[in-house]
Amino acid sequence: MMMDLQTSLIILGGVFVAGVITYNKWQEHKARKTVERAFSSSHDDVLMSPDEPAATAEPVFAPPVADRTAPAPRMAEPTLEPDAGRAEPSFYDLPERKPVPAPVKAYQEQAEFEPREPFLGEPPVPAAPATAAAEEAVLGEAVAQAPQSTVAQVIAGAEEQGDAVPAFTPPPEMQARLAPKRELPVDELIDCNIPIALDNPLRGEKLLPMLQGLRHVGNKPVHFIGRTTDGDWEAIAHGSIYNALLAGAQLANRSNAINEIEYSELVMRLRDLTDSLSGEPELPDMPDVIRTAQALHQFIIDHDAQLSVNVRSQGAPWSLATLLAALTRQGFDRRTEGYLVMQDGEGEVLFALSTNATPTDETTDRLTLLLDVPRVAPSRDGYGALVACAKSLSARLGGVIVDDSDQPLTDEALSDIAEQVAAFYSAMESAEIPAGSTRALRLFS
Repeated sequence: MMMDLQTSLIILGGVFVAGVITYNKWQEHKARKTVERAFSSSHDDVLMSPDEPAATAEPVFAPPVADRTAPAPRMAEPTLEPDAGRAEPSFYDLPERKPVPAPVKAYQEQAEFEPREPFLGEPPVPAAPATAAAEEAVLGEAVAQAPQSTVAQVIAGAEEQGDAVPAFTPPPEMQARLAPKRELPVDELIDCNIPIALDNPLRGEKLLPMLQGLRHVGNKPVHFIGRTTDGDWEAIAHGSIYNALLAGAQLANRSNAINEIEYSELVMRLRDLTDSLSGEPELPDMPDVIRTAQALHQFIIDHDAQLSVNVRSQGAPWSLATLLAALTRQGFDRRTEGYLVMQDGEGEVLFALSTNATPTDETTDRLTLLLDVPRVAPSRDGYGALVACAKSLSARLGGVIVDDSDQPLTDEALSDIAEQVAAFYSAMESAEIPAGSTRALRLFS
């Protein structure tokens, strides 16, 4: 009798285990089929196809993730005070310096110090010869008298069909003055600028190997530019001769601001370098550098906006293997396990996608799209592309768009966020650190 009972329990247990396994397999099969059906349409998704431009129905900027209903970040706008005077180095003429932007200056004033003036800029330009001024006057008169449709042709020296247009080609000197300035690796706003006087001019091919030993201090990059014999500043390059250098150590990034230990290391290594170059650096005072770095780091903290939008399953979880394969075919670039990025047409990252899964997971019920706001320029419309992608995924997979608190995000809520994004972009623009610019990419790294 006891044996019959044990046999029955064993059989019942086996049936139960088999049922659980069968049910799990059926759920996995259902999840896989759901994803396959979602991406099996023969109609290409305009948003997610890498060969087509992203649909951008939304405005172009987003607020921090922490509080989606909070007002857009606000920046103090104090009246810009004149910069305090500072004695110029005697070993060469320093270029004219620009004032510190008002929003950034507000952070510096809160630290109760006067920032050290930057050294970077253009060297003093000698008075233009009378011939150059006359040529510019000719150009201005020709443009003013030309019909609106032919102004570009006058400048380019082209001819309009049927009527000959006087051609004007600016001389090389004028072209140099009218040409856009090149972006230099040493920045007057975000770097600690240290002028270096050289006893003798040095060639770029001699300088480059010696400068390689000082590329970072802590986790902050260090760059160098040189002044050529023509008086122009440029990145150190082969074939050029330099009579002065300018070192720039980045003051802050997302991690931290430059501190006393890092600055002391910079000074020590820079002195060793300049001794080998027969040069002399003009080192700023440590307290000024540290306070400027802390003010800049506070600016980074206040504007480090990470925006996320989630797509949550309303039914069975989705098969990860099938989902990742489908997303890759639709234009996402798989970077790490469960992490993908969507790029624009120029190879720059617009936003990222996380599956919120561990390496051992086979399914997920939530996808998170993440926009690193300060690193994406408004012109690329990262927020609009992110929202359009979220809507496409939710429609394909039968999901719903939610925030980090699992609350549904309506079209009205998404539009409100877009307005905050636009205000945020304006705030960064007014601080002369536009989102997506070289300055922003360096600071928010």
